[in-house]
Amino acid sequence: MSAHTQSDHDKDGETRRDFMALVAGAFGAVGAAIAAWPLINSLNPAKDTLALATIEVELSEIPVGTAKTVMWRGKPVFIRHRTPEQIEAARSVATQSLIDKEADEQRVKKPEWLVTVGVCTHLGCVPAGQKESDNHGDFGGWFCPCHGSHYDTSGRIRKGPAPKNLAVPPYEFLSDTKIKIG
Repeated sequence: MSAHTQSDHDKDGETRRDFMALVAGAFGAVGAAIAAWPLINSLNPAKDTLALATIEVELSEIPVGTAKTVMWRGKPVFIRHRTPEQIEAARSVATQSLIDKEADEQRVKKPEWLVTVGVCTHLGCVPAGQKESDNHGDFGGWFCPCHGSHYDTSGRIRKGPAPKNLAVPPYEFLSDTKIKIG
């Protein structure tokens, strides 16, 4: 006769049944994760969007006293190679007299290069002032003709309805002649 009792068989059956339920549950969870992955992955930014997350700009192509506009994250970025006179004009302003109190030294990494997002902080227009023939406003920087905001040679709001200075995007110098924005 067998040494096992009926209760031993019941325990073995329960143990096997528990194990099979655990294995089935694990396979179900893995299957659900595999099925959900394409949906989850579709929420990531597209590769072309990630490519625009940072851009590199060659500065040697921008002569002193001129500016260049590049697109970054769907917004224009103004890069101005400032003259000594423009730098002096920006630095000679008393910070406490400004609407958005920010010294020129806080807005630039190298005095001769100003990098700003070219979007008026009033209603999102693109100010004029990138070309030599443009209206540069009363302070030699940019002028937003839509509502009359005037920016100085540091991109700071000086007159008009705009509440903030032109934004400075995150950027770094990769060399003396190249920057990375973003």
